[in-house]
Amino acid sequence: MILEMKVPSPGESIKEVEIATWLVKDGDYVEKDQAIAEVDSDKATLELPAEASGIITLKAEEGDAVAVGAVVCHIDTAAAKPSGSAPAAAAPAAAPVAEAPKAAAPAAPAATYATGTPSPAAKKILDEKNIAPATLSGTGKGGRITKDDAVNAVPSMGTPTGGSRGVERTKLSMLRRKVAERLVAAKAKHGGIGLGYMSFFTKAVTRALELFPDVNSMMDGDHKIAYDFADISIAVSGPKGLMVPVVRNAENLTFRGIEAEIKRLAIKARDGQITVDDMTGGTFTITNGGVFGSMLSTPIINPPQSGILGMHNIIERPIAVKGKVEIHPMMYVALSYDHRIIDGRESVGFLVAVKEALENPVELLCGGNPKKAFEL
Repeated sequence: MILEMKVPSPGESIKEVEIATWLVKDGDYVEKDQAIAEVDSDKATLELPAEASGIITLKAEEGDAVAVGAVVCHIDTAAAKPSGSAPAAAAPAAAPVAEAPKAAAPAAPAATYATGTPSPAAKKILDEKNIAPATLSGTGKGGRITKDDAVNAVPSMGTPTGGSRGVERTKLSMLRRKVAERLVAAKAKHGGIGLGYMSFFTKAVTRALELFPDVNSMMDGDHKIAYDFADISIAVSGPKGLMVPVVRNAENLTFRGIEAEIKRLAIKARDGQITVDDMTGGTFTITNGGVFGSMLSTPIINPPQSGILGMHNIIERPIAVKGKVEIHPMMYVALSYDHRIIDGRESVGFLVAVKEALENPVELLCGGNPKKAFEL
C-alpha cells in the first residue's frame, strides 16, 4: 500500500511551508514517527514525522515551498524492513543488505550528512555571522556542525593572506524571509529606515504608563515604589532560552532609537554576550508570543515588576464594522498585573490606552507628524 504523506497545518494562519532539510534519502526505509524532514513556516521550524513505516519516495526538493495539504512524499507500507540495519536506503539486490555488518548500524545517522555539514539551526546562525561552514570543525556525529558550534564560532579577522575568499549565496528560509518582510514593511521614503512592531508597541506602552503610573510601579514590603521613567524589558529568544534585556528610558527614545536598541540587545543575546546588567532594572515587560504562533495566552509577571503585556499572533478575523461583517487583521493583547497595586480600572484603562495608540499612531504617538517615527 502506498501512503501519501501531506503537509499538516502548523497553525491557523499558515498556508504554506518550505522544505528546509530532508533527514532521509529517497529510497530509505523509515519507521513510524521517525523525523523525516524539517520544514519552515513563517513562525518556526518544525519536524515532520513519518506517518507509517516503509520505503520512502520523496516528492519535493529541499527549498521547495509547498502548500499545506500538498503531498511531499510516498511511503510504501508493504515494503519489508531491511534486515540487520537501522533505517537505510533500500537496495534492489538482496546481497548488499545481507552482507551489511551489524556494527555499521550505529553509524547510519552520521552517514546521512557529509563531514562539515551544518544543521539547519547552525546554518542560519553561520549565515548571520557570515562564516563559511567549511572553516569549522563540527563536534556532532560524523563531523556535523551543531548549533553550539555555530554559536561559539568567531568570524576570522585580520588582513587576507591569500586564503579562500569564496562567497556562498543561499536562499533565506521562509521564516527568515517573513521576519525580514515584517521588519521592512514600514519604511521612510528618505533614509530607508525600517520599523518593526516592537517600537510601536514600546511607544504605546510608555504613553500608557504615563497615563496610568501605578502600572509602572512595584511592591517593596509595605511600600510602593513608583518610577518617573520607563525601563522596558523586552523578551527575546537566545541560544540558551528566553532572555529579557532592558531598553532604558524608552520614553525618551524615538521609534528608530528603540529599534536600534532592541537590535543591539537581541544580537548580544543571540551571540551569548548578554550580561546580568543588561537584564536587570526593568519597570515593565513586553513579550511577543505571536512570533511562535500563540493566539492567546496569559504572560507571567517578571518580578519584582507589577505588569507585563503579552502580544499575540496577527490573523484575519471577521468583525462587525458599521453593521456589516468585514475581514480585518487582528491581534489579541493581554495584561498580567499585580492586584496589590493595580486595580481593575487602571488595568483596563492601560490596555485601552495601548489599543488607542496602536490604532492611531500618527496622532497619539507622533503628534500628527509621521516623520517623527524616523527621527534620530
